This record gives sequence, structure tokens and C-alpha cells, in this order.
Amino acid sequence: MAPNNRNDRDNRRNQQESPDGIQWTEKVVQVRRVTKVVKGGKRLSFRVITIVGDGDGKVGVGVGKSSDVVGAIQKGMADARKNLVSVPLINTTIPHPVQTRFGSAVVLVKPAKQGTGVIAGGSVRIVLEAVGIKNATAKCLGSKSPLNNARAAVEALRTLRTAEQIAEARGIGVKEVMQGPAV
Repeated sequence: MAPNNRNDRDNRRNQQESPDGIQWTEKVVQVRRVTKVVKGGKRLSFRVITIVGDGDGKVGVGVGKSSDVVGAIQKGMADARKNLVSVPLINTTIPHPVQTRFGSAVVLVKPAKQGTGVIAGGSVRIVLEAVGIKNATAKCLGSKSPLNNARAAVEALRTLRTAEQIAEARGIGVKEVMQGPAV
């Protein structure tokens, strides 16, 4: 019972209610202290990678930079809300496998059956959980950068299409899309 209580507490702490009544899940993926060398010495600042999702098909990745951590987090959350992407979900997973590249980061996301859970690492896992996906597997190939992997995951989710959307674009019925090409 104790682990569930802790998870519930952590989830409540990471959720913010916006003026429009949507519960947003806000997560900080990385906080980095960066230095800029200027004439008088070194100037310290912070760069924060944040992910915002509503748990129902919307997710965004943001980057915030400031001289203090709190300011960087606020800027990152605002940036993530500006870059929201809608994702078509089927039950608790995605409609089909997808592989996308962002920079040198390649992310492969596959649907999984009920009860599998989210099998992914790092920032890709946070993106999938923030969008509301409960069953999927993902693999990060290429770059290990959390920012590029998160952006590649969001790009992969953005390119997803349902069978209805594909049928409408091709001008054929949903049954024909689901059956595949006639031999």
C-alpha cells in the first residue's frame, strides 16, 4: 500500500490545474548549470528541460534558461505549453509503430498490449507518460541527449495517424486500410 500512496503523492505534486480546468502534468527532465566566459570571468546560468502533458493526448517539450533555477523552470514550462502537440490514442496505446529522427537522436515507439506498461528510458518515458500512454515500448537509438530524445519522441507522436485519418486521406474505407493491399 505504501508505494501506491507515494506515487499518488508524487503525481499530485507534479500536476497543476490551469485556468481552463485542465490538469497538466509538469515534469523537469534535466537541470544543467552552464557557464559563459565573459571579460570579467565566468557567468553562471541554468538550462532546464521540461515536459508538460494533460494525460489525454497533448504533450509539449520546453527549454528554459535563467540565472536561477526557479526562473528557468517557469520559462521551460511556458515554452512547453507553447509547443503542445496532439496525439491520437487508441485505448491506452498508440495506433501503430513509428520511428522518427531529431538531430542524431532516433526514437522508435511501438504499441503494446494491455498490461505491458511503458517500457522506455529517460526523457522518452516521461513524454509517453505525460501524454497519457499506459502501454507502449520505446527505444532510443543514436544520440543520448535528453533534449533531442524528448523532441524526437514528441515528433514521433505527432506523426501518428489513426486508421480513420489514413482512410480519409486516401479516399478509401477504413476496412480496406485495416485489411492491407489486395493481392
